[in-house]
Amino acid sequence: MTGPRAVRAGAAAGVTGPAVFTAAWVVSSLRQTGHPAMDLQISGLAAADARDPWIMIAGFVVLGGCGVAFGATLRNALGGRELAGPAPRLIQGAGVLAIAAGLLRRDHMLLTPGGVSWHNHAHDAVSAVIYADLVLAQALLAGRFGRDEGEPGWRAWRPWLLACAGVTAGLLAAFATSTSAPRAGLLQRAIVTVPLAALATVAARLVRTPGTGG
Repeated sequence: MTGPRAVRAGAAAGVTGPAVFTAAWVVSSLRQTGHPAMDLQISGLAAADARDPWIMIAGFVVLGGCGVAFGATLRNALGGRELAGPAPRLIQGAGVLAIAAGLLRRDHMLLTPGGVSWHNHAHDAVSAVIYADLVLAQALLAGRFGRDEGEPGWRAWRPWLLACAGVTAGLLAAFATSTSAPRAGLLQRAIVTVPLAALATVAARLVRTPGTGG
């Protein structure tokens, strides 16, 4: 059985990962002199021609590792694999993919025409899966919370988790039609921030009440 201390540690990872990732793209964006910070996409901040790309790479890796740890903790806190449903596994999957996205770097900080490397293509494919994963994870977690008659505290979170999933999906649809447009980087940051903030809030509640849902 997972004790309260272990649950708090795993839940803290669910807060730490998004916080570190957000700090990484904020700092890295501001360090790219000569470019408007919000015009640069997050992936480009880890490219070889970015200034201090290790900052963004570290952000991806920390986010991924913390996501894997938090997903495992959330699964246990919600009663184990069968009772928790697929959402914790999706969170863990997004964590693994975030690490891959950080290591499979884009070729250039700015989107440029012409051919790109295999790892650039791989990064774009992995990123697309992460976006879809996070939308689905929020929706399924909302469904899991809504089914628990014995957990009214969690059940009350269902509407706003569904709203966050809807907002994320809407932003993603808008971004998909204008990835090269000015301020696309700002839209991308919103796509990432909404689900990470939602999951971090769930993690913060587990930090405060580690026994809930087991």
